[in-house]
Amino acid sequence: MKILLIGATGTIGSNVYDRLQQNHEIIRAGRNGADVQVDITDETSIRHMYEHTGNVDAVINASGSAGFAQLTEMTPDKNETAVNSKLKGQINLVLLGLPYVTDGGSFTLTSGVMMDDPIPQGASAAMANGGIRSFVTSAAIEMPRGIRINNVSPSLLEESSERIGHLFAGFQPVPGDRVAMAYQKSVEGSQTGQIYKVY
Repeated sequence: MKILLIGATGTIGSNVYDRLQQNHEIIRAGRNGADVQVDITDETSIRHMYEHTGNVDAVINASGSAGFAQLTEMTPDKNETAVNSKLKGQINLVLLGLPYVTDGGSFTLTSGVMMDDPIPQGASAAMANGGIRSFVTSAAIEMPRGIRINNVSPSLLEESSERIGHLFAGFQPVPGDRVAMAYQKSVEGSQTGQIYKVY
C-alpha cells in the first residue's frame, strides 16, 4: 500500500513508520524533516500536501497539539491550540483528503486516553480527543467508496514519560511499538468506526 503518514518524525509516528515501512510505501509528512511539509492547522498547507502526494491507499495522522493548563488558567486563546490542531486539523485531513484516498482505503486519526481518564490540566486535550472519537464514529457510516476511518487512542507512551509523565500520576506507560500495532490494525484490517485503545 501507499501510505501517507503525517507526524512521521514524532514519537508515535516514528514507531508507526518502523512497523509499516517494510511492507508498504510510506510517504512521511510533517513540519520538518519529512518527504513533504505540512501544517495541519492550515487548510492551504493540507491541500498542497495532497496535491504533492497524489492518490494514496491510506492516511495516518500521528500529529496534533493540545495545551495543558489548569481550568482556571485556561483562556479561549489557549484552548485554540487543541481546537485548531488536534480537532479541526485532523478533521480537515479527512475532508480535504477524501478525493485522494483510493476505493477501499482508510484514514486513521489519533485521540488519547484523557477522553476516558481525565487528568488535571487536561480538559482542552480531552475535549479534542472526544471530538475526534465522535467524528470518527459518525463519519464511518457516511464514508464513500468503501473508505474506512478509525482512531487510535493511546495512553502515555514510555518514550514520553520522562518529559510529561508528571502530568499522568498513576498511569501505566505503554511502549511505542505496541501503540504502532493499533495503527497497523487500522490500516491493514477491515474494521471501520473503531476506537483502538492502547491503555
